[in-house]
Parts: sequence; structure tokens; C-alpha cells
Amino acid sequence: MDSVFSTAGDGTLDQAVNEWLRYDKNPKTVSLVEKLLKDGAVETLKKCFSSRMEFGTAGLRAAMGPGISCMNDLTVIQTTQGFCRYLEDSFQNLKERGVVIGYDARAHDPSGGSSKQFAKLAAAVFTSRGVPVHLFSDITPTPFVPFTVSHLGLCAGIMVTASHNPKQDNGYKVYWENGAQIVSPHDKGISKAIEENLEPWSESWDTERALTSPLLKDPYQEIHTHYFKAIQKHCHHRDLNKSSNVKIVHTSVHGVGHAFVQSAFKVFDLHPPYAVAEQKDPDPDFPTVLYPNPEEGEGVLTLSFALAQAEGATVVLANDPDADRLAAAERQNSGQWHVFSGNELGALLGWWMFHCWKEQKPDASAVKNVYMLASTVSSKILRAIALKEGFHFEETLTGFKWMGNRARYLLDGGKTVLFAFEEAIGYMCSPSVLDKDGVSAAAIAGEMVSYLAAKHKTLSQQLTTIYEEYGYHLSKNSYFICHDQKVIRSLFEGLRNYNGSKNSYPSKCGPFSITAVRDLTTGYDSNQPDNKAILPTSRSSQMITFTFSNGGVATMRTSGTEPKIKYYTELCAAPGNSDVDHLKKELDQLVDAIIENFFEPQKNKLQPKPE
Repeated sequence: MDSVFSTAGDGTLDQAVNEWLRYDKNPKTVSLVEKLLKDGAVETLKKCFSSRMEFGTAGLRAAMGPGISCMNDLTVIQTTQGFCRYLEDSFQNLKERGVVIGYDARAHDPSGGSSKQFAKLAAAVFTSRGVPVHLFSDITPTPFVPFTVSHLGLCAGIMVTASHNPKQDNGYKVYWENGAQIVSPHDKGISKAIEENLEPWSESWDTERALTSPLLKDPYQEIHTHYFKAIQKHCHHRDLNKSSNVKIVHTSVHGVGHAFVQSAFKVFDLHPPYAVAEQKDPDPDFPTVLYPNPEEGEGVLTLSFALAQAEGATVVLANDPDADRLAAAERQNSGQWHVFSGNELGALLGWWMFHCWKEQKPDASAVKNVYMLASTVSSKILRAIALKEGFHFEETLTGFKWMGNRARYLLDGGKTVLFAFEEAIGYMCSPSVLDKDGVSAAAIAGEMVSYLAAKHKTLSQQLTTIYEEYGYHLSKNSYFICHDQKVIRSLFEGLRNYNGSKNSYPSKCGPFSITAVRDLTTGYDSNQPDNKAILPTSRSSQMITFTFSNGGVATMRTSGTEPKIKYYTELCAAPGNSDVDHLKKELDQLVDAIIENFFEPQKNKLQPKPE
């Protein structure tokens, strides 16, 4: 076929497309590319072929479709070949220990891509190299993959999922032998190996051969049994759960979570939650929601509220489609629903995990061995609880890859890691899974609701109690959408050179005085004697934190998986300061000042969060 690039003078793109057509054996993606060529759709071809998906510590995440910038059969094979080579170089016993592969229910008709198909192709790559593969025979929650890595002592794990992203997306998430997501330098090493192994190996497309290989095992039943045994250890009030009259609604938002949350409630002897019928079965089209993300709040929970009203339930729990996140809402006396922010639910679960631990540990000195973790953009409420109760609190970079790896280090050192959370509704309530886990968190939240109800207390009332005892921590987070990297760089560079010289960050934001600045892109931290940040830095992502004289903290950062500039703000008050209305007003004023002063130079090029 003649090239459509001859007039455009783009030989590199021509080469990429021709190489693709040589390598790809999926008739649907081949047909899509051939049609684009026939139609002379140069701009679309450029989007598909100009740059390869970047493999990072979050693995891959992109739209499904043809080309090197999308998730499809060929890019999954190429990624897995690189990952396999990297593992062969890293582990002498890879062929004894093996890997695990799981997948969610995503699918994409035009390109013929699906999570299950991608998982089978990944299995074919590994078995072709003599590597044992534990391939789940059915959809599973993401937490099952890191659990399997740890439980079976495997070298690595792969989960094919795009979590809560839009329906056209898919992803490829990677875990290391320690049961946590990969961190640098593994991402760079895998990325290099991918580039060196782009041509498909002879057996990489042969999924039928892989599925009959003696190297392939199905861990589904064993892991199902052992996972629920593991999380059962966190059930502390079984008799109370059995007798509780609390009614809870659960939605899996068309994802994988329904059956697993039902099982989790069963092993806690909690009454099964009412399932939102329209959303309980997996559906890759997510037909009842605009975004399959319970973090977006009420719009995703409308059907849950209707079911709760019909059944007389007071609490709603929601998982995202791969069931690694958990959202919660509670009906108030007014009849309105309060959707808890990730920070509020983190405060409740953190309090609950420590409360249960304390009940089991009469030795007061044991608290010195206890740790809780939170990401740097999450609420500082755990730090306040730790200061008063005597346990350790540590802050990590954003993302459970950092918390999971730090938790592994602490556990290996004989420490007790009770809890970790991030404000994006991610909670690690059990060290059996070194990642966020919406299944165990749902059951543990269910028991907390049951316990509080027995004391005639609601979640909202308990949250107020926590704030009154440890200090109010009010947060307000949101984001702007921006697809233009130049605009993003200009915005952040403008903050770094606020007065026209290097590291001349702003000292004020409207009426609010800035007392400290930490820039984890450049490694600058004005709080340190040498102005060098203690937390790891990354020039590939933008992240600046401002501390204000009034006790406020604000972080601006780019998302690793979405075209967003996120901002996180929190106002921390000392215990005893209960003027909540004043604190809320002051936080609103701080957020308004940040948007007006820090975002204003690029505001006409940014799209606000959709309502």
C-alpha cells in the first residue's frame, strides 16, 4: 500500500506504521490501520504512531486502539516481552517461582481488545520462555494480584486494568516480588527492555498453546480461600456483627467487586449488603454512570441512594471497577446524603484500626512498634493521632507504590503497619495486601458501622469526635483538566521563578503568608537546612507544596495517569479549636486565593473539573 506520508514528508511515521503492519496479527487493529491509511487520516495516524506509551512506575495506561500509543494486543506483547527479559536478568530462579496475571472486565469492540485477551497474551509470552504463570481463570479485584505475589512467593505480578478510567482505556500494572508496585529504577529498566524486544517472539501470539501449557496454573480457588482467611484476622466484633440491624448498600459500579465484597461481609459475619442491581454485574460500557469513579461523588451514587431509600439503609459503600478503592456515604438526619471525602474516610478507618489494635494489646509499650502511613497530599490527621497516641506516622510520595514499598521495609524490620491511605479513596487495612484494597476495606468499614451503631453513633458523629480529640483537619481538593504539556510546564515554572529568578517561589498568596515551599520536581525544600528535599524527587512529574502561616497546606501536582493538574488543600487546627464554620470559611478563602494567584496566568487554557 502506498504511503500517505510521502507528501507530509514524515518518514519516521511511515516506518512506524509499516513496522506495525508487519508485527500485528490482530485482524481488527490491522483493519483499522489500513482504513486510516486508505482514508488519508494523517492526524489520527500521528496520534496512534508518533510516540510509544511511556512505561513508568504506574505501568501503562492509555486508550485501547491501534498503534504504539494505545493499549492493544501488540503493545501488550511488546511490553510483556520487555518485562520478561528484565525479570530473567533480575532473578536466577524465575523459572522456578513464576509470575501471576490477573485482569478486570474491560473490553473494546472496535479494536477487539479486552483485559482477558491481554492477560492471555501476557501469559503466552512468559510460558514461551519456560516461566510458570498463575493466570486467573476469571475476573478478580486488583488486590488479588499483589496478595498472590506475596502468598505464593512469586517474582512478579501483572494486573490488566484501567481502574476507574473511562471505558475506552485499559492499563498494565506491575508488582515486584515484595508484593508492592514497582518503583524506580525498575521502570526504566523495563522500559529499556521493551524497546529492545519489540519484534514479537514466535510463540507470543499463540494463546491456545499457552492455555494448554503445563506451565499454566489457575490460582483462583486457592487465592480466594487464602485471601478471605487473611482479611478475616481483622474481624474483631463477630458477635456484634451477627446481631447488628444496620443496613448497608453496596455498588461495584459495573466492575468486579460485587461477589468479592459479598464474600468479605460473609467472613465477617455481617449481614450481606444490598447490591445495586443495575450496577452489580460487570459491564465494560459502564452504562449508568458518566465516569466509573466513585471518587466523583453523588453522580456515581445516585442509584445507591435510591436503593438505600427503598430498603431503609443508612450507609452506602462503593468500589471502583477493579475494587481497589472504596467510597462511603451516610444518610443524615435531614435526609440528605453526606459523601465522605477520601481524607474523612481515612480518618475514620485510621481511628478504627488503632482502636481495634489497642483493644487487643494490653501492653502499652507495644505502641512504639506501630506505624501508619499516608501520602504527602493526604490529610495529616494520622500524624495528629500518632502524636497523641504514641505510634509512628510516616509520609510518602503520592501513590501506593511508595506506601507499599515502605510498608514492606517496615514489616521486614519487625514493625507493625496498621494502616495506610491516600486521599483518592485508597486504603490498605491489612498487610496481606501491600496496595490499596477496596474489598477488605469494605468489610472493615462494615464492622466499624456495626460497632458504632451499637453505641448509637453514626459515622459522621464519630468523625466529629475524632476531630474534637485530635484537631479539625478540613480539606478541599479538586483539579483542572489540561492536555497541553507546554501550558503545564509554564504554570509550574512560573511558580518556581515567581520573582524572575531561580527558586524565587511566592512568599504570599493573596492575603495568606507562605512559610515553607517544597518542590519534589526539583528537590528544593525551604524547611531543610540545605534546602534539599528528604522525600524522593522526580523531574518527570510536577509537584509543589506550600505551607501557610495559618496552618494551611496546599499541594499542586500533575496526575501520572490522567491529563489533570490536581490541587490539594488542608487547614489543620489544634485540638480545642471547634469553630468549624470559621475554619471552613478560611479554607474556602485560601482555595480561592490559590486559584486566583497560582492558576490565573494559564486559566483560559485550563478546563475546570466537570460538575
